[in-house]
This record gives sequence, structure tokens and C-alpha cells, in this order.
Amino acid sequence: MSFGDFDAWRRELLRTGVLVQDGNTSVSDEEAGYRYDRYVALADMVDGTEGPAAVHALIASLQVEQGYGAHEAIYGALERFPSRHLVSGTITAAGDLLNIPRDHSGQVLQLVTLLGSADDLRTFTDACSRLEPELRAGLAALIADHEADEWLADERSLGRLRLAQD
Repeated sequence: MSFGDFDAWRRELLRTGVLVQDGNTSVSDEEAGYRYDRYVALADMVDGTEGPAAVHALIASLQVEQGYGAHEAIYGALERFPSRHLVSGTITAAGDLLNIPRDHSGQVLQLVTLLGSADDLRTFTDACSRLEPELRAGLAALIADHEADEWLADERSLGRLRLAQD
């Protein structure tokens, strides 16, 4: 682990992840710049050994539409995890996937399909079958939406994430 206090790291990641969007004059330019720089630095601290809880935190931090390049650091951090941790952390972040901006959920799910082994993707399906029915239905609809559009529509991703319905 590249940082000591996980809870403090997570709290700061989530706080700084609320990047200031264009036109927001309620935050000073200095604060906006600090949030951006610190958010990237927090993502860069991740070395991939932190486990599924860190994956979940990284996904949950994708709270705003525009990242101005900072979100690339989050995706890069996600790529450093072993696929089983990426998949497990993504499952625990299922509720967050439904609430973060659409492009971010698509990019995360695409990473899962591209980096997850066949065994890990079976684990994804099995674990999702134990989610609350409403959450599972929302996730299934999100996956179907991304398969009909760009993020999961290509042959490398299409059909790799399957959820059983009640």
C-alpha cells in the first residue's frame, strides 16, 4: 500500500473528486486548482495492492462530468489492480455506478470487460446475482445501455457482463 491511513485517503479522494466545473464561481481558482492537483496526486498514490475497497473509492470519486484530464489518473489507477480486485471492487461500487455520470460508468465497466479474466467475470455475474433486486436491475439496465452504445458495444466487451434476473 502506498499510503498509510486508508480512511483519510478515501475521504480526501471523495472530497477533492468534486472537481470545480466550468462556470462555477462559488469556488476560488486557487481552491479549484488545489482540488484538481490533489485529486490526481491521490490517484497516483495507488499502486494496485490496496484491494477492492480502494477500487470502490476510486469509482465513487468519479462524481462530476468534466474531469479536465484528472479522471484519466483514476482510470490509470484502476488499471493497476489485479483483475480479481478490480472486479470485486466494481461489484461493491454497483450503487455508485448507477449514480456517477454515464460516461464514467461506461468506462469503468469497459475496463472490467477488458481486464477481467473469464473466471473473474463469472465471479462478477455470481456476485451480482446476490445484489438487491432493484440494484441488480439498475445495473443490468446500465450494462444493456452501454452495450447499445459505445462503451460496451465492441466485440471485446459486448456480452462479457451478464446478470441473471429474477
